[in-house]
Amino acid sequence: MTIRVLLADDQALLRATFRILIDSDPGLTVVAEATDGREAVDLARLHTPDVVLMDIRMPGTDGLAATADICSRPELAATRVLILTTFENDQNVARALRAGASGFLGKDVGPDVLLAGIRTVAAGDSLLSPTATRTLITRFLATPDDDAPLAPPERLIALTEREREVMALAAHGKSNAEIADHLVVSPLTVRSHVQRAMTKLHARDRAQLVVIAYQSGLVRPRAHGDD
Repeated sequence: MTIRVLLADDQALLRATFRILIDSDPGLTVVAEATDGREAVDLARLHTPDVVLMDIRMPGTDGLAATADICSRPELAATRVLILTTFENDQNVARALRAGASGFLGKDVGPDVLLAGIRTVAAGDSLLSPTATRTLITRFLATPDDDAPLAPPERLIALTEREREVMALAAHGKSNAEIADHLVVSPLTVRSHVQRAMTKLHARDRAQLVVIAYQSGLVRPRAHGDD
């Protein structure tokens, strides 16, 4: 099944480059291009793409507002947003993650990384490497945001003890394989726990599960230098 992609970036040359690359893959296709966030929302509603490749910094309605809009619409529940940014220096990334973005890529990534990232997000997984997760949490998610209310701890009551344990390990940036080694279970079992936790907490994906883990107080950001 072909993965349908919507490009949202105000730079025409960059959009053209991404289109050529994506359309060269037989399993991917670009269905539309948007030059700002408002157009991205309108085209997402029109085409219901599998993935929106979204730049944060655009004139008018930016990618941050567009991400929140797209991820809040029930009719676009199956659409995933993959943010294009240099997230190490962009504090808006945490807000995009809270709004429902499923992952992040730098604009300077290689072709193989970009295509693999699109497939990862389209499959329902989050593009958050352990290093990226730790960096993101430490720098941004620990910072209070008056525009994004914290998830109340009582949301976790529905989870089993093992589901909370797996969720906490995922929030610390551990992969399913690492969690499986730590708990001495199979990666498939870990994935099942993650999926059940997501369902119970109404999280769109693993990225939102990480946000809820920190906002609810299930885990706390580690001090700088902690392993």
